[in-house]
Amino acid sequence: MTAWRLAFFLYRGGPAFGPLDVHALWPALRQARPARAVSPELVALYDQRADVPVSAYAELFASARERIDILVYAAVFLHEAYPRLNDLLRERAIDGCAVRIAVGDADSANVQRRGREERFGHGIESRCRLALLHYRPLLDVPGIEVRTHGTTLYNSLYRADDQLLVNAHVFGVNAYGAPVWHLRRTGDGGMFGAYAGSFDAVWETSRPLEG
Repeated sequence: MTAWRLAFFLYRGGPAFGPLDVHALWPALRQARPARAVSPELVALYDQRADVPVSAYAELFASARERIDILVYAAVFLHEAYPRLNDLLRERAIDGCAVRIAVGDADSANVQRRGREERFGHGIESRCRLALLHYRPLLDVPGIEVRTHGTTLYNSLYRADDQLLVNAHVFGVNAYGAPVWHLRRTGDGGMFGAYAGSFDAVWETSRPLEG
């Protein structure tokens, strides 16, 4: 009996056998599924945040017409590398953009745990406090809200309207060494919608920074 006839016989079965999967007999016949195409939402992928030029953040925020969202623990590199950040955010707010900034609460257990996980000690806590000092001058600007949060930060998010930079966090790795992907909204839902919804969920748990 040929191999194919044997396979057909076993597949059809008999009184003592139920149908059998031919691939169990000859695994080589199983065809691999084609790889899924790259999402149309993905604009660019950076191996680590350090590879993203600060101009990318400045241009992202400058392009906003309706909304700017920033979710971080500290990200003081923005002010250090681009001293005009506050001026830019103020200008966008004056032009009608709603600006929401959520910075880590230095006293929260999750921020302190992140410092231990990244072997950075109290460094993250101190940088959270420094970030608030940077943003505090914006508290009296209409259209700009600054809050603190104590959530587990899975990703830092930098959004301007329908564009989003996502800094994925990796256990034991400082944020500057973790990947960043640049997304563009192409419709409802998708990756962009998932991250935008994540920001909103954290924002609901955050507390306004007092002047």
